[in-house]
Amino acid sequence: MAIYLLAGTVVGLLALFSGIPAAPLAGALLGAGIVSMSGQLEPATWPTGTRTVLEIGIGTVIGTGLTRASLEQLQLLWRPAILITLALVMTGLVVGLWTSRLLGIDPVVALLGAAPGGISGMSLVGAEFGVGAAVAALHAVRLITVLLVLPLVVRLIVPSTGGS
Repeated sequence: MAIYLLAGTVVGLLALFSGIPAAPLAGALLGAGIVSMSGQLEPATWPTGTRTVLEIGIGTVIGTGLTRASLEQLQLLWRPAILITLALVMTGLVVGLWTSRLLGIDPVVALLGAAPGGISGMSLVGAEFGVGAAVAALHAVRLITVLLVLPLVVRLIVPSTGGS
């Protein structure tokens, strides 16, 4: 477990220099993931409750970022929020079913892997269906790709990203 923590920490800290959003998260995911996928070590086993504590911590950090200004923005953005959510869910369903049929993979893996959720939540849902590792792998590829590519694309497409 110590090697996983070391790999995640080192690559997470190195990622800080990349300038991409959520760099430590992407770096830690990449570092620990590479060590895990190498097959050179036993799979990491975490003490009972570790994941729950970390998810509560992440939820708390994200939650404290929601302010009165966030609520005011949501009053203005509720229609786009509904439209984006419906479009992502529908796209996820279509892509999941299409991927399952085209590539012959388990429809549950494809549907949950294409769902617009976070890696933790979707892999937990996948675990309930017995496909947690496969769903986590698909979301890890998506998450790393999005965190590395999307900020660059946004900077190219939107000349000034002042948040408005």
